[in-house]
Amino acid sequence: MSTKASGTVDGYIETFPENVQKCLEKIRKTIRQVMPEAKEVISYQIPAFKLNGKYPIYFGGWKNNVSLYPVPAGDNAFKKAIAPYVAGKGTIKFPLGKPVPHDLIREIAQASIKNI
Repeated sequence: MSTKASGTVDGYIETFPENVQKCLEKIRKTIRQVMPEAKEVISYQIPAFKLNGKYPIYFGGWKNNVSLYPVPAGDNAFKKAIAPYVAGKGTIKFPLGKPVPHDLIREIAQASIKNI
């Protein structure tokens, strides 16, 4: 797994093993469904979606997980749904090797838009 900045989201994803690439592409597609008008960029050396001049959501791949940033605000039901995945103040982690909850990622992306 390379940590070099690639300059593009495609280039970033290509630096990972095939299983992680598939996971990142699915996350990318899920977020894209929620934010079709957002521009994909690299910011802080990871993929981000830029919408109305702001960055509501970032995603990244790591050795043992894929992550979303930052943790958006939400109601109690939302907080309860994301609680098993929250790691630290601003990170949501999904362990590799376990099913990624794409419906939850969709909710996270929707909440991220509300927070910008």
